[in-house]
Formats: sequence, C-alpha cells, structure tokens
Amino acid sequence: MCAAALDEYCGSVFWNASYLAREDPDLPICVEQTVLVWIPLGFLWLFAPLNLMPLCQKKQVNTKYMSKLYLCKQLVVSLLLLASIAALAVTLGEDYGPSEDQAPAVKNAGVYYANPVLYAVTWILLLLCQEGVRRRQGAVDSATLFLFWLLLVVCNVFPFQTLIREALRLGEVRDVPRFCLFCISFCLQVIALILSVVADIPPGARERVKKNPELGAPFLSRITFNWFNSMVVKGYKQPLVQEDMWELNESENTTYINEHFQHFMESELAAARVRHQIKSKKKLLKNKEKTLEENGLSNGLGKGVSQDVLMMEEQGEKKGKKKKKDQKKDEEDHPNSWLIATIYKTFKWVLIESAFFKLVQDLLSFVSPQLLKLMISFTSDKDQYTWVGYMYAVLLLLVAALQSLLLQQYFQRCFVLGMKVRTAIMAAVYKKALVVSNDSRKESTVGETVNLMSADAQRFNEVTNFIHLVWSCPLQIIVSIVFLWIELGPSVLAGLAVMVLMVPINGLLATKSRKIQIENMKFKDKRLKIMNEILNGIKILKLYAWEPSFQSQVEGIRGQELKVMKKFAYLSSVSTFIFSCAPALVSLASFAVFMAVSPDNVLTAEKAFTSISLFNILRFPLAMLPMLIAAMVQTQVSKKRLEKFLSGEDLESDVVRRDPSFNTAVSICDGSFAWERNSEPLLKNVSLDIKPGRLVAVVGAVGSGKSSLMSAILGEMHSTKGFINILGSLAFVPQQAWIQNATLRNNILFGSPHEEKRFQDVIEACALGPDLELLPGGDQTEIGEKGINLSGGQKQRVSLARAAYSEADIYLLDDPLSAVDSHVGKHLFDKVIGPKGILKDKTRILVTHGVSFLPYVDEIVVLVDGRVTEIGSYNSLRASRGAFSEFLDIYAKEQSNETRSESDHHQDTEHLELIPEIEDSQPDCPLEDTVSATLKRESSIHRSQRNSSVRLRKNSSLKKKEFSDESNKGQRLIEKETMETGQVKFSVYIQYLRAMGWGYAALVFVMYFIQNSAFIGQNLWLSDWTNDAVEYYNMTYPGWKRDTRVGVFGALGLIQGLFVFLGTLSLANASISASRILHSRLLNNLLRVPMVFFDTTPIGRVVNRFAKDIFTVDEAIPQSFRSWLLCLLGVLGTLFVICLATPFFAVIILPLGLIYYFVQRFYVATSRQLRRLDSVSRSPIYSHFGETVAGLSVIRAYGHQERFLKHNEITIDENLKSVYPWIVSNRWLAIRLEFLGNLVVFFSALLAVISRNTLNSGLVGVSISYALNVTQTLNWLVRMTSELETNIVAVERVSEYSEIENEAKWVTDNRPPEKWPQEGRLQFQNYKVRYRPGLDLVLHGITCDINSTEKIGIVGRTGAGKSSLTNCLFRIIEAAEGRILIDGIDIATIGLHDLRNQITIIPQDPVLFSGTLRMNLDPFDKFSDEDIWRVLELSHLKDYVAGLQEGLQHEVSEGGENLSVGQRQLLCLARALLRKSRILILDEATAAVDLETDDLIQNTIRKEFSHCTVLTIAHRLHTIMDSSRIMVLHAGKIVEFDSPSKLLEKQGHFYSMAKDAGLTQDHATSL
Repeated sequence: MCAAALDEYCGSVFWNASYLAREDPDLPICVEQTVLVWIPLGFLWLFAPLNLMPLCQKKQVNTKYMSKLYLCKQLVVSLLLLASIAALAVTLGEDYGPSEDQAPAVKNAGVYYANPVLYAVTWILLLLCQEGVRRRQGAVDSATLFLFWLLLVVCNVFPFQTLIREALRLGEVRDVPRFCLFCISFCLQVIALILSVVADIPPGARERVKKNPELGAPFLSRITFNWFNSMVVKGYKQPLVQEDMWELNESENTTYINEHFQHFMESELAAARVRHQIKSKKKLLKNKEKTLEENGLSNGLGKGVSQDVLMMEEQGEKKGKKKKKDQKKDEEDHPNSWLIATIYKTFKWVLIESAFFKLVQDLLSFVSPQLLKLMISFTSDKDQYTWVGYMYAVLLLLVAALQSLLLQQYFQRCFVLGMKVRTAIMAAVYKKALVVSNDSRKESTVGETVNLMSADAQRFNEVTNFIHLVWSCPLQIIVSIVFLWIELGPSVLAGLAVMVLMVPINGLLATKSRKIQIENMKFKDKRLKIMNEILNGIKILKLYAWEPSFQSQVEGIRGQELKVMKKFAYLSSVSTFIFSCAPALVSLASFAVFMAVSPDNVLTAEKAFTSISLFNILRFPLAMLPMLIAAMVQTQVSKKRLEKFLSGEDLESDVVRRDPSFNTAVSICDGSFAWERNSEPLLKNVSLDIKPGRLVAVVGAVGSGKSSLMSAILGEMHSTKGFINILGSLAFVPQQAWIQNATLRNNILFGSPHEEKRFQDVIEACALGPDLELLPGGDQTEIGEKGINLSGGQKQRVSLARAAYSEADIYLLDDPLSAVDSHVGKHLFDKVIGPKGILKDKTRILVTHGVSFLPYVDEIVVLVDGRVTEIGSYNSLRASRGAFSEFLDIYAKEQSNETRSESDHHQDTEHLELIPEIEDSQPDCPLEDTVSATLKRESSIHRSQRNSSVRLRKNSSLKKKEFSDESNKGQRLIEKETMETGQVKFSVYIQYLRAMGWGYAALVFVMYFIQNSAFIGQNLWLSDWTNDAVEYYNMTYPGWKRDTRVGVFGALGLIQGLFVFLGTLSLANASISASRILHSRLLNNLLRVPMVFFDTTPIGRVVNRFAKDIFTVDEAIPQSFRSWLLCLLGVLGTLFVICLATPFFAVIILPLGLIYYFVQRFYVATSRQLRRLDSVSRSPIYSHFGETVAGLSVIRAYGHQERFLKHNEITIDENLKSVYPWIVSNRWLAIRLEFLGNLVVFFSALLAVISRNTLNSGLVGVSISYALNVTQTLNWLVRMTSELETNIVAVERVSEYSEIENEAKWVTDNRPPEKWPQEGRLQFQNYKVRYRPGLDLVLHGITCDINSTEKIGIVGRTGAGKSSLTNCLFRIIEAAEGRILIDGIDIATIGLHDLRNQITIIPQDPVLFSGTLRMNLDPFDKFSDEDIWRVLELSHLKDYVAGLQEGLQHEVSEGGENLSVGQRQLLCLARALLRKSRILILDEATAAVDLETDDLIQNTIRKEFSHCTVLTIAHRLHTIMDSSRIMVLHAGKIVEFDSPSKLLEKQGHFYSMAKDAGLTQDHATSL
C-alpha cells in the first residue's frame, strides 16, 4: 500500500530488487528522491531547536562581529535557497508555463513540488541556525550542522552518480535545467561541508584560544583530537616544560571542581551523620539492655534506666559526642557510605554522557562478527557478485571507524572524570586538614594524611576511569551469548558453564588479594613513616653513627612488605592462568558439545570463526570484571580511610567566643582544657582576664602547661568546661618557629600586602637587618623546607617578625626569646615586645623562661601543673613569697648582675660604636654559597650582635636594592628537581633486567613465546578442522576424526594456560628480587651520602623516591612489562597469520609499520615528558600539604586558611596542566592507531575479496578474525611501550640516588685501639676546611692543643666558624688541608663510625624518632635496662618515665611531639650520658629550657663529664665563664685563646662580648 502511494508521489517505481541483482547495481530514482532526501533533512529538523536556542535568549553576546567565514556560510546557504526556488520555478514553468504546445498531458509528479519547498524551508531554517551558533557563548562551530552537511553530501552522491551514468549511457543530458541545478547545489553543498569543518573564532577569544587550543577546536578536530597536534609536534622537537602547558578549561580547574564537590558533600555528610547517630544510639541501647539483663535487674527498671540513658545520650550528642570510646576495629565509628554518593552527584552528567557513548560502542562491536560471517560465506559462495564483497569490506572499515571514534570519546570523558575525582578528593582532604580537630589529627600522622592525598585519591582516579564496565561487561556478555546461541544453539551453555565456574574462583582470589593489599598498605605506611623520620633527623643519625640501626629497621619492614607482595604476585598469577585458559576452555567446551550433540552438526568456517570472534569479544569483559572487582575492593579500603578522615570532627569553633560586650582583650572563665575529648584536662579551672594593651608574662616549670594555655586561647584544645572570650585578631609565635618554603619576605609578609616602611621597621626591630645582608638574595632569599637554611635564632626572629608585621590586636608569644642570645633577646624585648617596642599598644601574652624581662611586664601569671597559682605584678609577687619568689630566689644572683649591667648599658653605647663593624658583616665564604654553608649550620646569624650592630646601617637599604638587581644567583637554595629528558636510556632497561636476573628474564620470554605459538597453532588447527565440513559434505563424520580434532584443540588450549602461568610466576619472582635489590641499594646509598646533599635537597623529593618511585618499581613495572611482552608477541602473531592467509598483505605491512612507528615516536616523546612533568609538579602539592599540616596552629591563629586553600588550588592546577594533556595524548594516539588497525582489517578483507578464488574459507576466517583483534593489541602495544618507558623512569630516578657520591667509609681496615680515645686530647694542626670544592675556606688554618679533661668554651660572632669546627670533628665536612689528631691518631685515617661512636654531641635541636623511649636512647640494644634507668636519673627524667604506663617502652610519637621541648633536650643529655665518651661537644643545648632545667643540665654536665674533654659552643656567655680556657673565633681563625680572667684583662674581642652580655670583671672573679 505504502509503496503504491510512493510510486504515485514519485511518478516512478519506488523499489525493484532487479536494480541490485547485477554487476553494476544502482538505486531506483524514487528512493533517491524520497528516502535519501528525508534522512539528512529529518536529522537537521530534529536538532534545529538546539541551535535556535541562543536566538531566544535575552542576553546577547558578540552580535556586532561577523567573521568572513560566517558571511561565506550564510552566502552559500542563500545561494542554495535560490537554487531550490529555481527548481520550484522550473517545475511550475513546465507545468503551467506558456509553452509552444498546449499544457502538457502529464503533470510533474508531487515530488518535484515537495522537494524544492522542503529544501527552501530547510535552507531558511539553516540560516537561522547558523546565526544561533554565532551567538552561542564560546561556540566555534556546530557538530549537528557538520553532521547534517556530511549526511546531505553522502546521500546526494547516489543521485549524482545515477545522473552521470545515465548521461554517459545516453550520450546526452535529458533534463538539462534540473541536471544543472542539481550539479550547482551539489557543489555548493560540498563547499558548505568544507566550510563547516573550519572553526569560527571570534576576535575576543583569540587570546584564550592561544593559551588553550581546545577552545578553538572545531567538531572534526575535537573527535579526532587534531587540536592536540601542536603539542605533540612541540614535544617531539624538544622536551616539554611546564611553561609549554596550556591553560585549563573552566570546568577542569580545581576551584570549580572543589566548589561543586563541597556543595554536595555537605548535604551527603550531614545525612550520613544522622544515620550514624541513630545507629550508634541503637547499638548503645542494645549494649545497655544486655548489661542490664546480665545484672539481673527487673525489666521495668531496665526500661526506666534505658530511657534515662537515652536522655543522657542525647545531651551527649548535642555536645557533639559522636565517638564511642568502645572502638572495636571492625565497627565503623564514623559516618560511612556517603563519599560515593557525593562523587556521583557531583559528576552525574559526565557519567551519563560517557555511558551513552559506551552503550553505542558496545552494540557496534557485535556488528563486526556478523560482517565477518557474511564475508566468510561470500568467499565460500562463488556465485555472489564481487561488489557485495567490496561492500562488506567497506562496511567493516566504517563500523570499525565509528566504533573507534565513540570509544575514544568515552575514554576521554572517563579519564577526565577520573582526574576530576582525584582533584576533588585532594582539595577536600586539604580543606579538611585545615579545620580538623586535634583528636582526629592524632589518629593519623602527617605521612598518613599525605598518603590520603596521594595514594587514595589516585585509587579513586583509577577506578573512575573504568567505572562503566560495571554494567557494560555484563551487557557485552549477554549480547555475545545471544549471538553465540544463534550460531551454535544450546551447546553454548557448555561454554557458559565454564565461564560461570570461573566467577566464584575469582571472587575467592579477589577477597584474598584484598586482605593482602591492606596488609601491604600497613607496611608501606610504616616504612614511609620511618623514612620520613630518618630524613628529618639524618644529621643526628650521622653524628651518633646510628645509621645501621635504622637501616636494619627499614630493611626489616621492607622484607615483610616484599613477602606480602610475593603472596600477591602468586595469587595474581593463578588468576592469570585461569583467565588465559578461559577462552580456550570455553571454545573447546562449546565446539566439543556442539559436535557431540548430534552427528548432523558439522563445524563450518562461518560458525567456527564467528563464534571465535564472539568469544574474543567475551574475553575482554571477562578479563576486566575481576580486575575491576579487585580495583573496587582496593578502593573500598581507600574509601573507608577517606571517609574516616573527611568525616572526622572539626575544631570546635565555640571554644573561643568573640563577644564584643567584654571589656577585656582575653578572658578565660573557669576553663578546663584537654588535648583529647575524653582525656584528663591539662589545664584545670583557669580563670584569667587580660586588659587590652597589657604585656602579660606566663611563667612556670617545664611541662606546667604554658604552651597548652596558648593553644587553648587559640582554640586548639577541647574545653571540658568554661569558655574563652577574645576581642580582636590574633598573631601567634610558636615555641618552635614554623617557616615556609618561600622567600624570606613572603615568610614575614605572610599574605599581607607589602609596605616598605612598615617592613623595614619590623626588620630593624627584629634584628634581621644584618642577617639580610649576609643572605645572598636579601629578603628575596628562598628559605628551604622547614627553614633549613636559617639558624634556630633566625627562624625565631622571622617568626616574630611575621607576627609584628601582621598588625593583629593580640599577640601570643610562646617563648620566642629562648632560641636567641641573651643580648639579641634583650634587643627583641626592647624593640618589639617590651613597653617601648613596636607592639607597645597591643595586648601581648609572653611565655618566657628569661627572668630578666619579668620586671618590665605589666602582669605575671604563674602556672603550676596546669593551674594558675598566682597573678600579679613583679613586685607584688616577690613580696607575696609564693611559688614565684622561690623560682626567683634561685636566680637572684644572676638577676642582680643583669640589672646592674642594665644601667651600664646606656653609657656604653657610644663607646661601643668604636668597635669596627666592617668585619662582622663579612661572611666567611663567597656570597653565593653562604646559604648552603654557613647559613645551613645551626649558627644563628649575628647571635653575637653587640648593641651597636643593631643600628641598621643607614646605607643598608641601598645595599638591598643593589642586591635585588644582581642576578638571582645563589638565592635559590634548593635546586630544581632534575628531570631526565629525552628517551630513557637503554641502559636503564638493562639495569632493571640485571636486577631481575638474566636467567629469569630469558625464562619469562621463552614461556610467553611458547604460549603464543600454541595460540596460533590452535587457530590454524581450527581452520583446518572447518575444512572437514567441505570434505565430508553429506557424509557421516567419522568419530575418530572428531576425537582427534577436539583433543588436539583442547591440548593446545591447556598448553597456553600452563605456560602463561609459569611465565607469570617466574616474572613475579624476578620482579620481586629486582624490587628488593633496587630498594636496598637506594637505602644503603642514601644513608652514606654526605650531609651537604640533605641540606640542598628537599625531603619531599627524597621521600618521593621511596614512595612513588619504589611503588612503581614494585607494582607498576612488572605489570607493564608483562603486558608489553604479551602485546608484542600478540601483534607479531597476528601479522604472521594474516600473511599466511594472504601473502600480499606483507606488502602493506611496510607502509603501515612506518606510519605506526612515527605516530608512536611522536607520542612517546610527548607522553613521557608529560608524565615526568606530572610527577615533578606533584611533589609541590604534597610538600605544601606537609608544610600546612606542620604549621596548622600558626595558619589557624592568623586566620589564613582561605589563602592556603587558594595556594593549594593553584598548586593542584599546575599539576593538572600536565595531567590533562597526558590524557588527551593517549586519546590522540589511540584514535590514530585504531585507524591503522581498521586499515589492517580493511586490507585483509579487501585482499580476501580480490583473491577469493584461490582461498579456502577457513583461512579467510582466521585472517580476518585475527585482524579484528589487532586494533586493540596494537593500541595496547604502544600504550604499554610508553607506560613501560614512563615507569622505567622510576628505576632511573631510584638509581640516580643510588649513585650519589658517598662520604668516607664507615669502617676502614685502619681501626683505632679498643679503648681509644683514653685521654681525650685534641690537636688541630693548620686545619683548613671548605664546604664544597671550589668555595672559599671557612676555617683558615686552625692550630691549637686541647689537653685531656679541659673544658673549653668556644665563642665568636655568627659565621666565625664555631659550628664548622664541630662539623669538622665529626667529619661532616672533610679537611681541605691540615689535620685533627685525637690522642695522636689522625681522624681522617679511620672509619667514620669508629670516629663518631667515640665522640658525643648534645645538639642544638633535640631530635627524637618515633619508637620506644628505649630505642631513642639505645637503638643498638647495647646497654642493660639498669644503665638506662641510671642515666635517666642523672638527666632528671626518672620520675617522669617511671610515671608512664609503659615505662621505657613508652611510644614516642613522630618527631617526639608528645614530649615537651625541655624533656626532649633532657633525653638528648641522657643519650650523651649513656655513651660515656671522652670527648663531649655541647652545641648551645640550653636554649629551649627554663632556668631550673638549665641549671640541672649544667650541674649534671659538670659532675658527670668531669673526666672528659668538653667543648661548649656558647651563645650565652655566663654558661662558659667557668671554663678552663675560652677560644674566640673570628672569620675562621682563632683570635684569642686563654682563660676567661686573662681574656677579660686583655680587653680584646672577648671583653667586648662580655661587656655586651653584662659580665664584668668582678662577676668573673666572683665565679
């Protein structure tokens, strides 16, 4: 019926099959006039609303500008409109025009009216659409319009060739006007198609497009990733650098992602919290009821109680007690299962979009096997027309091409999604870290938190990439089974049964490997924690010669980790075995059953190879599902860790109120404060009111809660009762200065705007002027991580300067004067803190141990054991004879001296100016290296400033200007991380193979090779088998033949599986031995590297070697090595088979191989560099994060969280700038390779059509089904090559650090005598030293003799070489010439450990390691417990340690955080006492201790070390006034060396220093 109507509408026959049944087929004209016209027009009408939307919107964009391109497009469409009107006119003219004859008998058919009208309306619509596209924000072209033109041109090709053929057949053109109009329109359409490919970039966007070409990429370029070409070419010509990276799109930058994520996270987390509370309430009730029943209480009472309990519980809830202390490990005591929901809601649309692509692609993948089936039947049926074969070949190409395009779009979406998820998680973790409460902070160390950011976020990234496989795999499996059923009938079920059996086995393996994975994470965390500490305390390890102990600790953990890895590797090789057997077993089962079911079933080529290619499709989802499940399982672990961290409690914001009605600056009303929610309060019933503008000192013994009081005011502690009120902004100077890795100026400005005058005032007040002159870049000098190139005193002063510059209202100063010399301290007090300082109008709370400042403060608060015992002014407290006056009486003597010298001070100033100043501003080595040399050492700059040097010299500001103009040489302390560029050297691969062992490597290769051969053999056997169908046509198939066929087929399948299993096993063993060797080499070498290396390399960079790079060596390299080998063999096998079937194909291999090679080289160069940029730009994210966590209290105190969040976002963005192009580069490559693969399919099909007469159908099946597989394998091969190259970089980086020059041997053949040194005599003979070759000397020929048991004080201005002297004794730096003799033995001739074990130092910064107290004192377990208790008693720690639950086994937390600074210092003293060596070096070890402890230490040293030679590097002169001799160093030379009394008489250098410190003649004699 329909056909008849169409026949009438066209005026000709609509469909006639005879058109196709000939050698040169054609379509009927009616089809060309109807269907082929409606398809493109329908498409356009369907999508027109999208393009018309912008026309309806109110706000207009860039309507002014019309580009030439736009005008051309509109012109072409207008011409087409004219052409369609002309076509209508022709028809009207023919039907109704005045013609010579009377009106024609037959009117034109309806189609000749309808089509021109349809076209005309469409062209008008198109004009509007193009205008709409022009107005659309940020659009450069329209995908729908391009597709429309493409469809139109393709559909018009058919009528065009019909017209041409007809004209050629008749020798003339029948209908000239229509023919001409059609040709004109067709040409215009082709032009329009070409125009629609070009992007139309408005001039406003040109700059943006330069920075990010993706914005200006037209549709065709977007789907083929052509816009990326410029990056690839650039990367091929020269290694890419960060500056070459393009800007990110709006939707990919961190700020945008984070905002969205946080928005959804808040609501999800709130819901989860509610769920969690309900759950824990129920659990509590259950437990209560249980206990009540057990106690046998009557039921009624039980109910009543549980009601009460509920009430109490609710009140508890209100306080925010979400935690039950009953922490069983398996119970989740935090809101859970909200993270996935948040991620889903944030990225919903990307997920849906990519799911659509995946769906279409999956369905398309089943078209190829059907085409293959047709192709095989075409070759076996010689009667079909040749054009059918060509059509199949072209269809194969088209389907494959379409599939490739869709697949790449899908992958692009998914990988970008993965990247966004990682970004969102990183940003969320960072944001959380800024507000997390101290409870939650305690639960995870810095290392673990950084791990959340790196490892766990990465896990999510990886799973998100493949998340759609969760539904796509089952879908593919179902569809393939349906098709297989059509082929083989019910016997498919046999194959299916085999597959189903695989699933539980896999589940088992997955859960097993999950357990192992968790275990592995534990060891990894543990190892990194220790490594972190080793690197932080490397100097101590060297000085104490403790490296071997720590090395064996790390090796121990590493050993356990490798054991676990081995287990994991074995498990995975079992699963690999099962998988490689799977396809063979499945096809074997299906074919065997198929033939056994009935004798009529014969295996034909079509059946066999269609089934095989369907089984091949099945392989992918079956192999991916378990991997996906495993990955999801691992992510489950990460999910829990992240949820726990992100749902942890925040700092309670209500502890500190800001109520303006109070008239005090700070008031604490009856507050008790604890560090953890349920622990005992440290500060009990504190009440304190501080009026605005007053200076209040807080004093008390070590551990009495002074620092805790500060933390409480900052709101860092839990208030168990009471509250704190604060008016105005805070500034905080912590006890241990926190310095950022930034320039000195930025450390002081700390985000405030720079005002030169204010800045200079602060610098002057904080006595930083002279320091700046010494620093190579002035205030632009870059400060290393943790302020490594500043001395303790400088750090403290910078920290104070930061506070002073911030212009806050309230200053909390936690003992800022302890780390500086007494006179510098005095200067700081006068100029900054005290009644005349720059902060005189502000409220200041000063924790101090220095008695000398107390008379000048307005009020003193005395703390004893966390309680405030007295408050009052200095005089009233002295009068009251309480705890305070006792505290003072001990130091009365000193006090009076200090005060007396106070009065001399003023008269002395003029007199002091005569002391030449030139010499002390002279660094003792050339500027460029002052940084790494002098500044590095703990010497604080100008500790020894006399008052005079504090007058900022008038011209110093000029000097600074000159500095900044000079080249920035030497300002950067930290060298940029070296990044290998160009191709990875072949030697690196050799190195890895060598670490694996050559035997293993060869074995692995042979195994895989045999497996591959078995695979090919199996397929060839199958093709031979299918020929039986032709041979035994219409005959019964003999049983023996069938058995042989099935048997051999099965055997070959098993051989495959077996050899893969063996190969994987040996690879696992090999790679683990490689991991072991590489790690121990790295560790071994790093502990033997000279100190200079650690001074100039940020710790994060070294840790990165142990974390990311070792992880790569452990897990990624073996994986990619295996895949690479399998892919390579797979590709070679495929080419071999195709050439076997159609030898002509060998000709095509060459050009294809060349193209492949070039694409791969271009890609690998770019991709590798992008990966390197990625890993280099990743380090700053983690180091900035680590820094933030370390300085949390400071950042919170200043309220700078926002600024740090911003910085973090910028850092992550820098990293994304190299991650995003990397993702695109993969797609760029994939699409090009897939096209190559598609060509391979096309040519193998084409050649099969051409030589169809000589081929048997079995071989065609083999060659095409192989070719269909090659696309993926090719793609994987390049991917794997590049991944292997990328990953092998880790070996390169690890070996780079395994080959750094070492310091001298630890132990040499030349061992000193057993009890050496017995006397402890020291001789320096013309000793000269420089920090590094090519630099100036730091010590210029020191010659002196120090006798046994002498006590020597060493003094000198900063940079005089005091610290260098100790470094030389320990050979931290080696002599340039001259030597040091100890008891007559030249120390340069013996091993470092022999030397370092015999000398003891008490260092300036007390460094502790996490582990037991015992381990911190005696890592080698050399001493008995009695010894240890004895030294603890001597160092006044016995009571403290005995009071701990675990005693000596008490766990010290990371960096000794859970001990006070004073206690740490005492522990260092205990270490020295334990070592009992004859030579002791004290490096200003009295800095962070209050006066009592200071006295204890001094007395202990005098008593216990009376038989030793003691060298004290003094910064407070009064500690060395009782030395036997004093050595005054100046600019690396000894200028004075005599007893204190003689030096004072001499009135030289020492005298001036003593006068400065107020130690006069009579004081010395009174001593």
